[in-house]
Amino acid sequence: MPSTSRSRVRALAAVGTAGVLAAIGGTTAPASAAVRPDTDRVAVGGIAPAIRPPAGSRPVGAYVVASGTQTYTCAGGVFTGASVPEARLVGTGGRVHHFKGPSWQSERDNSLITAKKTAESPRPGTIPELLLTVDTHTGSGILADVAYVNRLLTSGGVAPSGPCTDGATAAVPYGAVYVFWAAPR
Repeated sequence: MPSTSRSRVRALAAVGTAGVLAAIGGTTAPASAAVRPDTDRVAVGGIAPAIRPPAGSRPVGAYVVASGTQTYTCAGGVFTGASVPEARLVGTGGRVHHFKGPSWQSERDNSLITAKKTAESPRPGTIPELLLTVDTHTGSGILADVAYVNRLLTSGGVAPSGPCTDGATAAVPYGAVYVFWAAPR
């Protein structure tokens, strides 16, 4: 991967992380001196009430989708139903692989979580924002204390419209920021 691509991914991760941390704190926060010295502040709206983790939950990390798709399968001549994610996330704890389950696995320490959707908040023209509750943990690394996952600031990822051949699949690019939360103490 060329160094300019790595630089862009790092800058995107820094801005995304700063934006999410600003959102969960309800304020604005400096983006990052590493992004651009003249960057002022990044302001992001708060998390929708329907998808907020329980009061007292603590953020463990924030990750931006560096590359990702939502894959849909055609049934009955249309792309409908649940999608299957495949994404590489970059953020505060390094790189995380997000895949079917839904599952997230740290590429740094191999800790792994699976989760189920608890609530969603629709966003026009894109996949919804989500709150997921963790079902299983494997390993003792960076994801070991995660109890909830938010998918925020989504873009793209919507199932293709129009007719299709049953069994065909379509991988649709998407973007999002994932925030991992520890349970309240």
